[in-house]
Amino acid sequence: MRDRFLNYALRIANYALKKGVMAVSEQNEKYKPPFMPTARVINFISEISSLVSHIIIIEELSDGLRLRRQNRIKTIQSSLAIENNTLTVAEVTAVLNGKKVLAPPNEIREVISAGRAYELMPSLDPYSINDLLKAHAAMLEGLKEDAGHFRTGQVGVFAGDQVIHMAPPAQFVRPNMINLFTWLKETDDHPLISSSLFHYELEFIHPFSDGNGRMGRYWQTLILSRWQSVLAWLPVETVIKERQSEYYQVLRESQTGPSCAPFVEFMLSAILDALKEQREAIQDSIHENVQDNQQAAKLLAVLGDRTLSASDLQKRLGMKNRANFSKNWLQPALEMGLIEQTIPDKPRSKNQRYKKRLSSGEVSCELCNGIPNDETIAAMREAEDIISGKIPSKSYSSFKEMLDDALADDTEE
Repeated sequence: MRDRFLNYALRIANYALKKGVMAVSEQNEKYKPPFMPTARVINFISEISSLVSHIIIIEELSDGLRLRRQNRIKTIQSSLAIENNTLTVAEVTAVLNGKKVLAPPNEIREVISAGRAYELMPSLDPYSINDLLKAHAAMLEGLKEDAGHFRTGQVGVFAGDQVIHMAPPAQFVRPNMINLFTWLKETDDHPLISSSLFHYELEFIHPFSDGNGRMGRYWQTLILSRWQSVLAWLPVETVIKERQSEYYQVLRESQTGPSCAPFVEFMLSAILDALKEQREAIQDSIHENVQDNQQAAKLLAVLGDRTLSASDLQKRLGMKNRANFSKNWLQPALEMGLIEQTIPDKPRSKNQRYKKRLSSGEVSCELCNGIPNDETIAAMREAEDIISGKIPSKSYSSFKEMLDDALADDTEE
């Protein structure tokens, strides 16, 4: 086993030197990842760019904050699951909300540290080695003593006794990473390509004793978020987790072939699939918003300037199912801040009553966040049709103008 390990290490070292990964040449040639563009890569870039533009338009009509929160949780759960963390989405949600979860302490620590690392992302410079180390320190806080530092020993990736990948020797790590960051800062490649290449090269160099997979996926998201901010919240990791065996397969193919195009193609296909799933989630959110807003408008009309109990409101709306009324009518109106409880510190009190939170004049100023008129609802429904393909997509300016006109009419009323 030891001889096989050493022989494989020598072969990988020679291969890396030949590809120029481990050092630039004596002629000071600039480092460049081993990549040749393919027709599939070009097509993926076109499709992704078009879909991102579409999502930027329609995201304004959805519950963006809620979707982003859900996506971040999915990202953390899936990225850790790839590394054999067993916590479910519900358990990760609970941990991030500060609730107790019955699970291995180490896995809970991984979730907490990952959450802090992603909170750090907006402040990071994607071209800074120091920021990479800073993010690694957060991602592995409480898990590894060398968190935030490059490795000092040899590492490899194994499947049982089989060597999947043997990383370059530790003394080459820092020069390799300097070359990689220099290339990233100077390259003219499209961000979709450069982010995928950085991800691949980080996995090849394996600069850390642990957490390389997490950091590769994390840093690709950081690079992409500087191109289009909506990609900061895209849970690509959920797609990678579903196609995990293919993820490792294209890594191996890229390491043994003349180009890492197989890995780039895989990552772009995963990004495209994640965007398609995001579009469906936004469509569902818009549909829910339309329904919630219509119901909130009816509830406020019935409530008027009165202070009523939940049962009185339910009767005036002609509803028979109390659970349905509470979940789909009363709670959404409370969450939107349109009504308030008279005894907020005792929400289940039998003397609880509800009243408008704002005066009618103030409510009209909040309509774009709460209660639309018929024209606004029609605009939002048209957005659903655009997403589903029932009608052709309009330009951003014309669609936004239509929505703004509807909201202006609301305010005037």
